[in-house]
Amino acid sequence: MADASIPDKPALEGLESKWDAAWREQGTYLFDRDAAKARGRAGVYSIDTPPPTASGSLHIGHVFSFTHTDVKARFERMRGKSVFYPMGWDDNGLPTERRVQNYYGVRCDPSLPYDADFEPPFHGDAKSLKPADQVPISRRNFIELCETLTEEDEKQFESLFRQLGLSVDWTQTYRTISDETIRTSQLAFLRNLERGEAYQALAPTLWDIDFRSAIAQAELEDREQQASYHEVAFHKTDGSGDVHIQTTRPELLAACVALVANPDDERYKPLFGTTVRTPLFDVEVPILAHPLAQQDKGSGIAMICTFGDVTDIIWWRELQLPNRTILGKDGRILADAPDAITTDAAKAAYAEIAGKTVFSAKKRIVELLEESGDLGSVSKPFSHPVKFFEKGDRPLEIVSTRQWYLRNGARDEDLRDKLISLGRGMDWHPDFMRVRYENWTNGLTGDWLVSRQRFFGVPIPLWYALDENGDRDYDRVLTPDLASLPIDPTTDVPTGYSEEQRGVPGGFDAEKDIFDTWATSSLTPQLAGGWQRDDELWNLVAPFDVRPQGQDIIRTWLFSTMVRSVLEDGRAPWSDAAISGFIVDPDRKKMSKSKGNVVTPADILDKHGTDAVRYWSASSRLGADAAFDPQNPTQVKIGRRLAIKVLNAAKFVLSFPVPEGAEVTHALDAAMLATLDGVVRDATKAFESYDHARALEITESFFWTFCDDYLELVKERAYDRGDVGQASAALALRLALSTLLRLLAPVLAFATEEAWSWFEEGSIHTAGWPEPLELAGDPNVLTAVSAALVGIRRAKTEAKASQKTPVAHVTIAGPADVIAAIRLAEGDLKAVGRIADVSYAEADELAVSDIELVPQEA
Repeated sequence: MADASIPDKPALEGLESKWDAAWREQGTYLFDRDAAKARGRAGVYSIDTPPPTASGSLHIGHVFSFTHTDVKARFERMRGKSVFYPMGWDDNGLPTERRVQNYYGVRCDPSLPYDADFEPPFHGDAKSLKPADQVPISRRNFIELCETLTEEDEKQFESLFRQLGLSVDWTQTYRTISDETIRTSQLAFLRNLERGEAYQALAPTLWDIDFRSAIAQAELEDREQQASYHEVAFHKTDGSGDVHIQTTRPELLAACVALVANPDDERYKPLFGTTVRTPLFDVEVPILAHPLAQQDKGSGIAMICTFGDVTDIIWWRELQLPNRTILGKDGRILADAPDAITTDAAKAAYAEIAGKTVFSAKKRIVELLEESGDLGSVSKPFSHPVKFFEKGDRPLEIVSTRQWYLRNGARDEDLRDKLISLGRGMDWHPDFMRVRYENWTNGLTGDWLVSRQRFFGVPIPLWYALDENGDRDYDRVLTPDLASLPIDPTTDVPTGYSEEQRGVPGGFDAEKDIFDTWATSSLTPQLAGGWQRDDELWNLVAPFDVRPQGQDIIRTWLFSTMVRSVLEDGRAPWSDAAISGFIVDPDRKKMSKSKGNVVTPADILDKHGTDAVRYWSASSRLGADAAFDPQNPTQVKIGRRLAIKVLNAAKFVLSFPVPEGAEVTHALDAAMLATLDGVVRDATKAFESYDHARALEITESFFWTFCDDYLELVKERAYDRGDVGQASAALALRLALSTLLRLLAPVLAFATEEAWSWFEEGSIHTAGWPEPLELAGDPNVLTAVSAALVGIRRAKTEAKASQKTPVAHVTIAGPADVIAAIRLAEGDLKAVGRIADVSYAEADELAVSDIELVPQEA
C-alpha cells in the first residue's frame, strides 16, 4: 500500500479492523511450507502455543502472556524465519463440563438414553440452580452441548485474539476434542501401554466428591481450613493403660490401621512393636515408627487411617499396612464395615455413621466417644492447609479406586534423572524458573494419574474381557487396531467380538473413563506439528523452538509435555521455555476468578487501542509480575501516547522530500544514524535473548530523543531546499523512520503497519529486520548537541519565556571533545534554539550559561 494517502489527522481508531482484514486477505502470517523446506529446520521458528481453555471468557492475563509470545514471533519472522505459530483450543475437561452445567442447567446421567430432540432448559446463566434442580440428560446429549458451547466460545476467543493482533496462522488451529486430536492422544497412550509406560492399578486416589473424579497431584492446591484436635484414648492390648492420640479426623477411626510415632521420640520408643485396640471398634492395631511422624505435632503420636491425607498413603505404602477404606466415591461412609470390625458393639457403632457425610459422621463419632469415655480434650479451632482440587469447592478425600497411570519419574530414578538433565539442557527465560521445574520433578510422590471419571474428553481406547461371571478380567485388556483410531469403546467393538457380547459373561466391557485433560494437552507439540500424521511438517518444526506459558502450570503443562516427549522420543520437546509472570491488582494480589479481581480485556482494548495494551504487556519482562489498575492503567496510556506519536512523527518525516541521489553528509545526521546503529544492535540482542522489555526500552528511549531533539534540530534544514544540508537531513530522517518503525513493529503492530503503508510496499511484518547502516558518524555529536539543546530549553522555561524567544548570546562550556562535537552541528543548534551568537569554554561537565534572551515586544 505504498503511496497511500496520509490522513490529515492520523489516529489509532479503526486500525485493528483495517489491518486484520488486510493481513487475512494477504495471508501475511501463513506458515510457508515451501520456504521452510528450502531453508531447512534451522530456518523455521516454531511455537508450541498455549491452548486456552475454551470455557468462559479470556482475561487480561491471556493478553499479557500471548503478547509476549507474539512479539517474539514477529521479530523472528522479520529476521527471515518461517514462523510456525498455531493456535489450539483446550475444549475438554472439568471446567467445560461445569460451564455447560451452569449455562444450560443440565447434568450428565450416563444411564439415560439419547434424546435427539432435547432442548436445554436454559441458554445463559443457570448458576443459581442447585445440582438437584439441573435436568439430567444422557452422556451423548451432554457431550453435544459441550461441543456447541465450546465452539461458540472459540469464535469469541479468536475474535479477541485478532483484535489483539496476534500473528497466528489461523489455518493451523486444533481442538483438544477433535477426531484428529483424539486419534493422536489415543495413539500416544497405546504406544505408552505397549512399552510398559502406562499401567492400571487399584490404589488410594485423591478424589473430588463433587466432580466424582480422581484428581492428579499436579491439580492440587492447599487452602486454609478450620479444624480442632480431638484427644482419643486407644487401649493397650495388655491392659496396662491407654495411649492418647490427637486427631482432626475422628470420623475415620473405623479405618485406623496403626498408630505411628517418630523413631527418635523417647516417649514412644518402649511402645514400638506393641499393639493397642481402637475405641468404639475394638480392632487391634500396631504401634510403629516412621520418620515422617512429627514429635511436636499434637501428642507426637498419630493414627494411620486409610485414608485421611497424603501422609497416610505414604505410611500405608512404606509400612505395608492393610487397607480398611470406609469412604465411598460420593463422600459418604460406606454401608459395610471393614472385615476387621467383628464384635456386635463395634458393628453397632459403625452402623451409627454408615451412609453419613464426613461432617455428620464426625459429629456422631465425637458423641459416641464422649459416651464411651474415650474422648479427652478438644482444642480450640485452628487453621491448617487442606488439599483441594484447584477447581473444586470441597476438600478432597482419598478413596481406593482402579485408575490408569503414566510413569513420570516418581518411582523411576533413571527417568527422573533424564527429565532433570533435559530440563537443564534447555534455555529458560528467566533462568530461575528452571528451579521450579526441578523442585516439582524431584518432589513427586507417585506416577501420573491420567484417567478421569468424567464425560467430555478423550476416551481411553480400551475394553476388558469379561469372565464367566461377567466380571472384568483386568489381566485381559483389549486394545484396538491402531488403524481404527479414533474410537469410543462405549460404542465401538473390539476385534473378535460383536455388539451382542457387550456386558455379558464371556464378552467384553468398555472402559468408560476419559483421559485427564493434561494427558491430551501434554501432546500439543504433536497435535500442532503433525506427529504420526504429517512427517514432513513434524520434521520441519520439531523439536519446537519455544514453549511459552505461565509460571503456575510449569508443574502441569510443561512437565507433562516433557514426560510425553521423553517417553516417545527421548528428547526435550523444545529448546527454550518462556515463562510469563502473573497479573496482579493494585494491591499486588494475583488476579484470579476466585478472588473476583479479574479484568476482562475487551473494554480495555476498545477504550485505549490494541497497541497501547500491547505496549503495557511488552513493558514487562518474562517471569516478572505486572500490576494492572483498570481505573488508571498508566502504562497503557503511555503506550497509547507512543503509538500516536509514531503516526505523527511518520507523517512529519514523510513531509520532507528526499532528492534523488541524496547522501548523508552532515555530521549531526551521521551521528544520529550512528546512534541508531547502536540501538539496532542492542535491541536485536535483547530480542534474541527473549528480553522484549529491554528491546522496547532501548528503542523507545531513542525514539523520544529522535522526536524531541533530532527532529527539532534538523527540521528547518530539512525544509529549506536551498540549504546544502537539506538532502542529508531528509535522507537521514527517512532512514531513521524506516528503522524505528521496524524496531517497534513487534510491539506496536498496528501503528507501525499503518505508517509503513504510507511510503513502503508490502507489510512491515514481513519486511527485513533492520541492520546497522554502518555510516561514518560519531554518536557523541547527537548526545552533546541534544544535551546543549535541553539546557537552552530549560533556561527559557525558567525565564518563563517561549521556546521561540530568540537568544542573543549563550555560552556552552564542557570537555574539549564535547565542545568539538557541538561545533560540528552548531548550525542546527543555532537554528532550533534561535541563537544569534555562541561562545565556548572548557569545563569538566557540560553546562549552558550566560543566556541573553532578546526582549519580546509587548
